[in-house]
Amino acid sequence: VQLQASGGGLVQAGGSLRLSCAASARTFSRYAMGWFRQAPGKEREFVAAISWSGGSTNYADSVKGRFTVSRDNAKNTVFLQMNSLKPEDTAVYYCAARRVYSEYGSRDKYDYWGQGTQVTVSS
Repeated sequence: VQLQASGGGLVQAGGSLRLSCAASARTFSRYAMGWFRQAPGKEREFVAAISWSGGSTNYADSVKGRFTVSRDNAKNTVFLQMNSLKPEDTAVYYCAARRVYSEYGSRDKYDYWGQGTQVTVSS
């Protein structure tokens, strides 16, 4: 599975961005998808996850209520809508895929990773 993340950029605090992650797999609908981020000098951390059907979603406490993960299986794409952005959201954002939704917050459980897209939030 090849993943291509896009949609990052520079935005002011309080603004919004929508990230996309396009997958190459014809079996995309069988994969749970996750979003992670990594700020300079920090470990990669969980942001959000969505089950293969889209029926289950989970978020890190730091983004709950501000970010929304969704997917369009017909277009092999998963999205991360980010609202009310804060400077501490600045990071490289990665999408990832795995077959099983359990332990969605553990980056070690994901089998495939995209290349990352930079999000910078200015104060």
